[in-house]
Amino acid sequence: MFISKFKVLSLIGFIYIQCQVAHAQNRWDAVDEDIKIATSVDTMKQGKYSLIFINKSVDFDTVVKKRLVEVFFINYPKEAKIYNKKTTRKVVFVIDPDYKGVAAAAGGVVRFNPLWFKKNPGDVDVVTHEVMHLVQSYPDGAGPGWITEGIADYVRFTLGVDNEGANWKLPEFDEKQSYENAYRITARFFYWIEKNIKRGTIKKLDAAMRTKTYSDIFWEKNTGKTVDELWAEYAKKPTIS
Repeated sequence: MFISKFKVLSLIGFIYIQCQVAHAQNRWDAVDEDIKIATSVDTMKQGKYSLIFINKSVDFDTVVKKRLVEVFFINYPKEAKIYNKKTTRKVVFVIDPDYKGVAAAAGGVVRFNPLWFKKNPGDVDVVTHEVMHLVQSYPDGAGPGWITEGIADYVRFTLGVDNEGANWKLPEFDEKQSYENAYRITARFFYWIEKNIKRGTIKKLDAAMRTKTYSDIFWEKNTGKTVDELWAEYAKKPTIS
């Protein structure tokens, strides 16, 4: 079988990328390696929950650090109580210059890009969003990603400590939007459902994702309407105030 040079190079590139992704995933919660090169490591506990704060950034703002810790201890217990009492009680924050996103969570570990907070020191409710992912702890194949991120931003909207300080808010409805857009667009839709259709729906949605029982039938079973019907109704009157 003939394989062109282009295909060979493409295959090599694909394999390289997959190896890099696997490496990143494998070291995500390998915090022992982070501790070895950390500028500081602090362990804090309040009630049932503990936080290990690993800082690998030499000039990370101590005021921002203090606020991130405060938001954790304010909101993580709330999220656990509302959504998943069995969530992990030990969480690790890593201020990681090697991480190039804003923040991400997995396996009890949340990694933050210090550059983001240098540019956006008021965006402390990134913590509220990310630790909700730990509370979610959805298994592989639980359901669509737009639900995962939509719920996390819904929780940020409903529980956020200082969204205003970050100039973070839900966007106004636009007819070009879709409930599958995820994040704030989906969060607004979810909030509308809670306010106008049936309170408690999003809590049930979160549980369905975690128990891997979610399907399209969820919406009709819990609200009497399909998700498309809900969106069509939302589009006609998207007021949430």
